Amino acid sequence: MKAIAVEKYGPIENIISVNVPKPADPQGHDLLIRVKACSVNPVDTKVRAGIYDDYPDYYTRAPALPQILGFDGAGLVERVGPDAAERFHPGDPVFYSGSPIRAGSNAEWQLVDARSVSLKPQRLSFVEAAALPLTWVTAWEALVERMEIREGEEAGILIVNGAGGVGSVASQIARTVLRLPVVVTTTSRPETTAFSKEMGATHTVNHREDVVEQVRALKLPVPIKYVFITHTPTSGYLAPAAALCAPFGKVCSIVQDQELDKMYGTEFLAKSLTFVWALLGTKPYYGVDLESHGKILRDLAKWIDEGKIKCHLQQQVPLTTEGVRKAHQIIEDGKAIGKVGLGIDVDGLAEEQAFA
Repeated sequence: MKAIAVEKYGPIENIISVNVPKPADPQGHDLLIRVKACSVNPVDTKVRAGIYDDYPDYYTRAPALPQILGFDGAGLVERVGPDAAERFHPGDPVFYSGSPIRAGSNAEWQLVDARSVSLKPQRLSFVEAAALPLTWVTAWEALVERMEIREGEEAGILIVNGAGGVGSVASQIARTVLRLPVVVTTTSRPETTAFSKEMGATHTVNHREDVVEQVRALKLPVPIKYVFITHTPTSGYLAPAAALCAPFGKVCSIVQDQELDKMYGTEFLAKSLTFVWALLGTKPYYGVDLESHGKILRDLAKWIDEGKIKCHLQQQVPLTTEGVRKAHQIIEDGKAIGKVGLGIDVDGLAEEQAFA
C-alpha cells in the first residue's frame, strides 16, 4: 500500500511517499480501516522532526522507520477483529485518533484499536470528522477528567490560545457542554479573536500584552477557577495563572516544558492551587482505560449531529506527500486557526493519486 512517512527524522523535506505491506487482517479489538482523511497536529510535526519528548522512551517504542505519520483519521471499516464485531461492521464510516506507538493514519489502510473509534458524525464529511478526535479528546480529558470541572459550576476558565485546535474545542466544552458562565481565551489577531468567540469564548484577551491586567479589567461576575494552557511555553503562563486563579483552583497544561521551577515565587502554594498534565496518549501508551476514547467520541458525534458542537476545520489540502508537507508547514509557521485537514478527494484529487 501507499503511505506517507519519514525514513529519517528531520525537516519537512524528509516527508516522502513509500510503498509498504498492507496491514494483516485485524485481530482482537482491531479494525482495518480504509483511510479517507486525516488531519495534522503539532505532535505530528514533532514526531517527524525527531524531537517529540512527551514520553522519555518514545523513540524506542515508536514504529520502525519508515514511520507512517498521523494521529487523527477517518474512513471506512474494511475488516473487523473478533473482539470488535459487536460494535462495528465492514462499511461503517468511522473517526478516531490512533495510538502514538502504532503506524499512523497517513496511509491507505490502518489498523486501529476499536475501543478508540466511533461512528463518524453523519453531518460531517470525512475531512471534517478527521479534524476532531485528537483535539476533542485532549480537551475533554483536560477539562472533565483532569481538572474535574462540574457542569453548571459558577466559575470561569482561562484558555491559552483559544483559536488553536485544542483551545477552540475546549471553549465549546467549557461553554456548551459544561455550561460555565465565563470562558476567557487568549488571542492576538482580529481573525483569531473572531474565531475564538464563534467557538464559545465569552471574553478574549491579547496574549501579547499583560494577561493578568486584562483579565482583571474585565471585572468578571465569577472567579477564574481554572486555567488551561494549550500553547508553549507552559512556564511562561505559570505566574499569570497563579495570579488569576481563585484559591484551590486548578491549572492544566498539554505542553511539555523543562522550566517548571518558575512555579516557585508565584501564588501556587499560597492559594493551594493544583497543577496537572493532560496527554491523550497516556491511555493507549500504558494500556489503561482503553474504552474511554471511543465513548468520548461517541458523545461528540451525537452532539455534532444535534448541532450542539461545531467542527473547527479551517483549511483543507489534498492527502498527498505535498499536502502533508504543506500542512506541517502551516503548523510550524504558528499561524494556524482551528485545524488543517487532508482528504483523498480534496481539490479534485483522484483517489488513486492519494498518498503519493
